[in-house]
Formats: sequence, C-alpha cells, structure tokens
Amino acid sequence: MTAQHDGRPVTVMVVDDHPMWRDAVARDLSEAGLDVVATAGDGPQAVRRAKAAGPDVLVLDLNLPGLPGVEVCKEVLADRPELRVLVLSASGEHADVLEAVKSGATGYLLKSASTEELLDAVRRTAAGEPVFTPGLAGLVLGEYRRLAGEPAPTAADQPAAPQLTERETEVLRLVAKGLSYKQIAERLVISHRTVQNHVQNTLGKLQLHNRVELVRYAIERGLDDA
Repeated sequence: MTAQHDGRPVTVMVVDDHPMWRDAVARDLSEAGLDVVATAGDGPQAVRRAKAAGPDVLVLDLNLPGLPGVEVCKEVLADRPELRVLVLSASGEHADVLEAVKSGATGYLLKSASTEELLDAVRRTAAGEPVFTPGLAGLVLGEYRRLAGEPAPTAADQPAAPQLTERETEVLRLVAKGLSYKQIAERLVISHRTVQNHVQNTLGKLQLHNRVELVRYAIERGLDDA
C-alpha cells in the first residue's frame, strides 16, 4: 500500500552517516512506494537539503558529524514546522529519546526495527501520529506527566479555554492515553480520517502544533486518567 499525503505519495528524506545503512533504508522506502526526495550524511548537509527538498517526513539518525541530530531537528523545524521527524537511532537511552522528542521529533524508532515496522512508522508519522519503539512511549508519557505536575506560569487576563465538542474531548482523552489513530477509530467506531479531522480541529482550537503538544495539554488536565 502506497502511503499518501494530500493525495500524493509521501515524500521522505533519510539522514544517516553510514552510507550502506542510509542507502538500504532509502531503497526499502522507495520499493514500498514512498518518494525518497533526498539523503544526507552529516548534520549541516541534512539541514540544507531538508530545507531545499521539503520532505513530508525526515528519517533522522541522532549521531551525526558536524551537527547532532537533535540540533538538525530544531533547525529544520524552525524553518518548516509542518515537517514530521522520525528518529531512527541505535540508542535506546532514555535521555536521547526525551531530548529528541523535546526537540520536536514526532517519533522514535530503534534501528533494530524490522523493515515492516519502519514502513509503518513512516506512514503513521506522515499522518501526524507519534510512533515509538515499544517501551519508549510509556517513557515519553511519563515525562509529560512529570512536567504537567510542575506549576504552570501564571499570566494576567488569560483567555478562556477553547470549547471542544464532546467528540473532540473523547478523542483527546484517548490520544492522551497513548492510543494510535487506528485504535481510536476502532474504539469509537468511526473512520481513521474522522479521527484525524478531530485531532486537527482540536490542534487549531488549542493553538497547538503537533500531537506531542496535544498529549501534554491533555495530561495537564488529567484527561489521561479519566
């Protein structure tokens, strides 16, 4: 099945400093029907080419010469905030995972993942879903729960909280529990596209940029425990 984004094949850029690995990943993605528009082997090159090629998904290694992967993530997202970043790393260290997510990565996959898992992760990342190697999702949610427990900065004359519909709140609650769009669709007996639309509407109402921010918002309000 060819992954689509706005009615066209998903475009991907692969960044890794090991040529054989980089070429193998790019080949696997291309053979699966994804459009690999660029590759890069170091940090500065990755920033330049990502800004020029404008892929939908950046498959990014963290350990890069010239500029670390997390800095590449920050620089590229500063220029193209709509870009989705899927980290593909050999490191499963908690500090690396959290730093990548805080830098804006949508997902984090270990290099031990199978080709099928990688393809599924790229497709889901393109759809805006956070994708993590099993065991890492709980780590990220735990970190956001910790952050949510810290006192929030106060501001005078804060605007009233946006009003979400009952269905949007229901979807938000399931997002906060870590369910994928597919799982939410099955739980609520609605289509995958309808779930995406509810999430996009909620992001717009709350003036948030991605699902990572949405999860934190929901956890801060205790929706994950509801």
